[in-house]
Amino acid sequence: MNMDHLPVDHEERMLRANRSIEGLSVGDAYGTAVWLYGFHELEGALWPFTDDTVMAINIVRVLGRLGRIDQNQLAEEFALSYMSNPRRGYGHSASKLLAAIARGKDWRLLSRASFGGNGSMGNGGAMRVGPLGAYFAQDETALLVEQARLSAEVTHAHAEAQAGAIAVALAAAFASTHDNSNGFLEFVMNHTPETETRDKLIAASALPGDAEPAEAAEKLGNGSNILAQDTVPLAVWLARRNFGSYQKAIEETAGCGGDMDTNCAIVGGIVALSAGEGGVPLQWLRHREMFHI
Repeated sequence: MNMDHLPVDHEERMLRANRSIEGLSVGDAYGTAVWLYGFHELEGALWPFTDDTVMAINIVRVLGRLGRIDQNQLAEEFALSYMSNPRRGYGHSASKLLAAIARGKDWRLLSRASFGGNGSMGNGGAMRVGPLGAYFAQDETALLVEQARLSAEVTHAHAEAQAGAIAVALAAAFASTHDNSNGFLEFVMNHTPETETRDKLIAASALPGDAEPAEAAEKLGNGSNILAQDTVPLAVWLARRNFGSYQKAIEETAGCGGDMDTNCAIVGGIVALSAGEGGVPLQWLRHREMFHI
């Protein structure tokens, strides 16, 4: 590999990205296991991960090679991983898009043509982006925002989905560089494009300090609609509420129901960064299905 084009601190960046994907993948697997087995049957079970983790791995691979998002290479990574195992929980529209990319179709046309030419506003761009936020955590915010947008656009051309990815990347960047949650939501809101997702982040910031997760989920959504604006605001709020406390964050997130694997993946990819080394319980890592990047 030619390392000349990579940032001088590439290894440090990759350590942060890998910490995020550790938290993301365990969260994804925990949420999936709860959905499969219930809260009381987790011990002794294998926790399988979903497309959330697979696509995050794809992002980390591209960053590892290039130090930036190359959309063509990312589209190829997405498609190859999908074709190698299409039974990872990919949605119907994502499956069609990725299979078409694997057949040589142009991702630009496919992404923009989906959902009647509006592009997808789903939560898929947000579920996988935590490691990217960690990688670019110490760069100018404008660069982080653009890289997050590029990573989402490959499959999600709608501005709402891209805003969701940007918000999660911002949250992960903040968690990488701050010791506490002071200013967390404000930072994310201030740099998320004007969308319904941003409006709901503002609503999240206005929730009472003693609000319960179920109350927040009722006001913000819990991913039941699989949309960025229905998923990201609650996930960011839960990450702020449990800043530095990985296990509690994941348990509370799963307790909100909805799209549990994606909710837990997003929260896990953020809070693993604020929790630091060893923040993800070793026992949970042992339950999670193994993978290699």
